[in-house]
Amino acid sequence: MGKCINHPDRETSYLCMKHNLYMCEECLKCSDPEIHCKFRSSCPIWFMDKRGGKGIDDIPEKKEKEYKVVFNHENKEAIVKEGATLLEAAQVVDVPLNASCNGKGVCGKCKLILESGNVDVKSTPLLTAKEKEKKYILACQAILQGDVVVSIPEETREKKLKVAGMGKEATDLLKGLVKEITPMLTNIPLELDPPTLEDSVSDLDRLHRGLARKGMDTVCMSAGLKVIQELSASLRNDDFIVTASVVHKTCSDEIVRVLSGTEKVSSLGVAIDVGTTSVVVYLVDMNSGSILAATSGHNRQAACGDDVINRIVCAEKDGVKKLSKMVLSTINGLINEAIDSAEVHRNAIDNVVISGNTTMTHLLLQIEPGNIRREPYIPTASAFPVLKAGNIGLNINPIAAVFIIPGPASYVGGDIVSGLLYTGLHREEPFTLFIDVGTNGEIVMGNKDWLMAASCSAGPAFEGGGVRWGMRAEDGAIEKVFIDPETLDPVLTVVGNVPPRGICGSGMIDLMSEMLLKGIIQPNGKLSIDSTHPRYSHDGDERAYIVAFSDKTSVDQNIIFTETDIDNIIRSKGAVYAGFTVLLNQAGMDFSMVERIIITGGFGQFLDIEKAVNIGLLPDIEKSKFKYMGNSSIAGAYMALLSEEYRTEAIHISNNITYVDFSSNNEFMDEFMSALFLPHTNMEAFPSVKEAIVERKV
Repeated sequence: MGKCINHPDRETSYLCMKHNLYMCEECLKCSDPEIHCKFRSSCPIWFMDKRGGKGIDDIPEKKEKEYKVVFNHENKEAIVKEGATLLEAAQVVDVPLNASCNGKGVCGKCKLILESGNVDVKSTPLLTAKEKEKKYILACQAILQGDVVVSIPEETREKKLKVAGMGKEATDLLKGLVKEITPMLTNIPLELDPPTLEDSVSDLDRLHRGLARKGMDTVCMSAGLKVIQELSASLRNDDFIVTASVVHKTCSDEIVRVLSGTEKVSSLGVAIDVGTTSVVVYLVDMNSGSILAATSGHNRQAACGDDVINRIVCAEKDGVKKLSKMVLSTINGLINEAIDSAEVHRNAIDNVVISGNTTMTHLLLQIEPGNIRREPYIPTASAFPVLKAGNIGLNINPIAAVFIIPGPASYVGGDIVSGLLYTGLHREEPFTLFIDVGTNGEIVMGNKDWLMAASCSAGPAFEGGGVRWGMRAEDGAIEKVFIDPETLDPVLTVVGNVPPRGICGSGMIDLMSEMLLKGIIQPNGKLSIDSTHPRYSHDGDERAYIVAFSDKTSVDQNIIFTETDIDNIIRSKGAVYAGFTVLLNQAGMDFSMVERIIITGGFGQFLDIEKAVNIGLLPDIEKSKFKYMGNSSIAGAYMALLSEEYRTEAIHISNNITYVDFSSNNEFMDEFMSALFLPHTNMEAFPSVKEAIVERKV
């Protein structure tokens, strides 16, 4: 502000920067309109003078158009800017859509029905003529041009995941694993001596002295400023009878809270398995070890792609905070469900253990994961100190202690360490192969003397990605298949005993095994069924087998299995089998020396071992050597939640695994190429399958 050059009594903000003169609104006129002025582009006097009194502040700003998107069935509305896609609108209000290709328009799974309004829709071959007639669109390929109303078709709506080990069943399964409960955060009741002239130590020293009497090592014990600020009142409010909450760390302990001794302090914990596809939460009573409630749901990051590489790319493009928010939304939503079910208060949750692969852990903690996908594939961190829930974003007591199970490498993470903790193979003598089949096929082999691990990118096929009618093991998923050898008609088992709407991973393996043994496909994955057969179909120029006719489905369409689908499964199973082979070769061993194979993960729960062998996913060895042990990641997280011994053991496991990198391993590529047949190019390695094929031909 300054005084007008012509009216010194008037304050004004209009400044001629060329001559450094102030002018009031009455005097606004450029004194040198014909002379070039370098300040002209930003001069308010020039604009006021030349635009008839309309200055810069009076020129209306161009406002971006905003449109409203109403999602029927979800009762949600999103306000987004012009140019946004329906997929982006769905993400704004947490409407879960399956966009496994990260919005590239190649998976065809983010289907919506346009009820009203206008969108600019890109042409796509992934929608049938019948779907287009019903106004189906792909959310990632629909750009808003106005307000719209959309609904979610049956095959796109998310259903509750079929996850074993919930509630009381989980407690019964895990009962007895933890002998002594030793949480990270403990609530210690204290009766302190009030200060006197003879005993005049500080309140904090008095608290330390009381804790020392309880057997605590207070030499390296610390307390935060907030605790110290509130300490005087906390001690005196109830005559020095208090409860101190102490977090036990590797090298020191920390006092995180001091409560009145009359307050009833209940302690709960949550064990969390953060998977690429799904998230599982156990709400646990930290006194008894009982699981009070258990919930599961889809990881909302799936909207950014099915696999970890797509997630990393998405984080580099849109920011790691976005993906952190998505997975935190999933976790906090599941915690809310568990709390409501158990009728407890969220502030009672003061202990947390999180298990997840390295990428999931980085994204949760807002740590840039970019170097995980770049040679030499190094994570920012493989182990973390005990954290506080409030710093992470968990919607529980902010002082809750959080332990992240460590992982040995970029592609073998804490979920595998957690699995080993539960299976206990590292404590035992038998030579064991451990496999967690999912988006990444993580493999560990060894025993109590040594451990080697590797990861082979199986891709999302076993989780439903990259397959025309692939889906997760939800209601409506075909999970088991038997094909009549005479008619070649399938007999289907469907999750939830409802009309089918897709095929889950175990169903695909069953289907491919049956198609191979019944002569519907050749070992190279190509269909050999006669084109006149009622089950023969095609998707464009691609040949396909009809798994379920439209009148028997919930989607009013034929559910088909194409040659491309078959090829994707072959590549996935080939990667896993090649991983087994190369890891054994690295140790100078072969399948004949394997004493047992442990299969874990949600996918493995419904896996038919014999049919997995038939397609070459698993080795052809004695069936008695195979053992399924469920979701070992959440089980190990539960054990670490309750026990300091197991938390220490998890660190020990991570530090003692030898990691083998397959990314530049020529032997792995050779074995992978050899495994791209059903069951394998070397039929001698699969004698039982060879015999079954010969019998069928006879």
